[in-house]
Amino acid sequence: MTTKERILDEALTLFAEYGYDGTSVEEIACAVGIKAPSLYKHYKGKEDILNALIDSAEVKYEQMFGSERNIGKVPESAEDFCNVTMKRIEFTMKDPKIRKTRMFLVQEQFRNERIAEVTKRHQLNGVQKMFAKIIKGMMDKGIFIEDDPDLLAMELTSPAVLMIAESDRQPKYEEVCLKGIERHLKHFCKVYMK
Repeated sequence: MTTKERILDEALTLFAEYGYDGTSVEEIACAVGIKAPSLYKHYKGKEDILNALIDSAEVKYEQMFGSERNIGKVPESAEDFCNVTMKRIEFTMKDPKIRKTRMFLVQEQFRNERIAEVTKRHQLNGVQKMFAKIIKGMMDKGIFIEDDPDLLAMELTSPAVLMIAESDRQPKYEEVCLKGIERHLKHFCKVYMK
């Protein structure tokens, strides 16, 4: 891992634990094992580190989870839909960097407009829009019953968001939350798929 990557890694850990305002450049440098002036060779300052963290998390999330622009292949069956959806959920819950990023974003969304926008996109609107497109694609293939894909996406994602938040607050319940999400997903498919 390069020094630049270690700076981001340590900054994320500190931001998730102490918040953006509660973390200094000196603390980040110390966690990396360098002096603060050395950190400035890699980043202009704390805001530059924050922006790099957000940018790298967004790229990783886009690749591994998807987005409204990147829904992936439209599933061909209920089984395929459940498998792909659970892989996305497991990624978002179990990837350590994504989990720390989510926890940090949730805390900081009330202090920073960019963070608020990113949080809203990844935890609310963007995820719902992505699933609305997937559901619409499956409706067009005759897999889902005809209904409002936006409402169905909201019904699908809302319990998952709540259970992910529960898992973030109490990590010992991660597996219980994953099983709850899977149970909800199977019930959703049973109700809305042909």
